[in-house]
Amino acid sequence: MGSAPVVAHRPSQSGGRRVTVHWHGRDEVLGLAHSDHDLVVFLEAAGVGDPDGALDDPLGGMARGRPHQWSVA
Repeated sequence: MGSAPVVAHRPSQSGGRRVTVHWHGRDEVLGLAHSDHDLVVFLEAAGVGDPDGALDDPLGGMARGRPHQWSVA
């Protein structure tokens, strides 16, 4: 994931996942993703080289909880 770790947090009760990036010693919220497409947009903005490939990278720290799940089950 490069030098800026991106995390898609667990789905919230109201739906969607908070997406954060760790830059310059602090976490910055990129937004609330409601789909894989939203997450790819956030990854592109964070400078991730292969945002589509990062979605399924188990070592990338991308998804906390079940991948591709955008609401609470």
